[in-house]
Amino acid sequence: MDNYFERAVQLAPELIEHRRTIHHKPEVGMALPETTAYVMAQLREMGYAPRALGGGVVAQVGKPGRTILLRADMDALPMEEESGLPFASCHPGKAHCCGHDLHTAMLLGAAKLLKEREDALEGTVKLMFQPGEETMEGARSMLAAGVLEDPAVEAAMAIHVNSTVPAGALIVFHGPTAASSDKFTIRVSGKGCHGSRPDEGVDPIAIACHIHTALQEIQARELAAGVIGVLTLGQFHAGSADNVIPGEAVMSGTIRTFDGEVRKRIRSRLVEIAENVARAFRGSAEVTFDERYAIPMVCDETLAAQVRDALTPIFQPGQVRYLAKSFPGAEDFSFVSEKVPTSFVVLGASIGPEVNYGQHHPKVVFAEKCLPVGAAAYAQAAEAWLKGQRGQ
Repeated sequence: MDNYFERAVQLAPELIEHRRTIHHKPEVGMALPETTAYVMAQLREMGYAPRALGGGVVAQVGKPGRTILLRADMDALPMEEESGLPFASCHPGKAHCCGHDLHTAMLLGAAKLLKEREDALEGTVKLMFQPGEETMEGARSMLAAGVLEDPAVEAAMAIHVNSTVPAGALIVFHGPTAASSDKFTIRVSGKGCHGSRPDEGVDPIAIACHIHTALQEIQARELAAGVIGVLTLGQFHAGSADNVIPGEAVMSGTIRTFDGEVRKRIRSRLVEIAENVARAFRGSAEVTFDERYAIPMVCDETLAAQVRDALTPIFQPGQVRYLAKSFPGAEDFSFVSEKVPTSFVVLGASIGPEVNYGQHHPKVVFAEKCLPVGAAAYAQAAEAWLKGQRGQ
């Protein structure tokens, strides 16, 4: 069958079974033994030779030539599920409330579609099933293990469902798309003393307050108009008694931006301001950054247009949209986009306007009718891209 979507619709019961099996047994972080075993077993049944890599799974289809990578994330969230679904999480404190179970099912569907038309592929399609997207560790782990090598990947694509976008709608993003995310902690050290004799100590709470105020100047006075850089302090902890000045105060927060150079500048200024303000008030400050972070994700304009043009013919008029829009959430596919041209596509999975729970909400439910759309979009974009590289 020439039309991937028509064939994907036929595979819908199989895709739903994949999704529900994975949804029922969610795993979080970098260790996903049940999920990876399931994915590898399904790929072997299709005739693939999958291999474990960097905590995830890699397989490939096609013939030697140009190579495009398709990514799906497999990890769940560390939270309780309240969807009421008959196949809801059986693991307390773990739930697929972001839709990664759908991503994995769709890529398994695309794997089958591509295997059925392997002779038509004019190059190689590499399938990347990754762990640890929510912890911002999985993509970097697989990159370090060589996911973009042997054969060398020249383009990459990922799909992410959205529970508030009409089911089946495809939004192809281009340009700056997802924000960076840096978590930081500022530990302010002073000298504790009795609250009646503040002159005998160094108040870390007062110092931390001055640091908090000074940091607002980065956004207000150091970034040009129109440049987006958000520094948010979300926690402040100090002391345990109302008549004692403590020896330490701790603040933590996040930095988000869509520009790599702005990210570097804010990180640098955060450290300078914290350390020097603390020093001015006779204390000290130490800034640490969490090792789990994301850089800005920028979608390649040329590749995004190619994906849009590939998808439009097999779907309904208006179903595929082309959009230059940035959203403040982070996505660790950004580490792939740093290495090769990438395309990021949002797939609508709303169950209807009467319910509007977003991702990461314990009651979120996704429309499974989006599964054939995603599987076909993956396969169609990959085959079309390979054809478009003919002679290059």
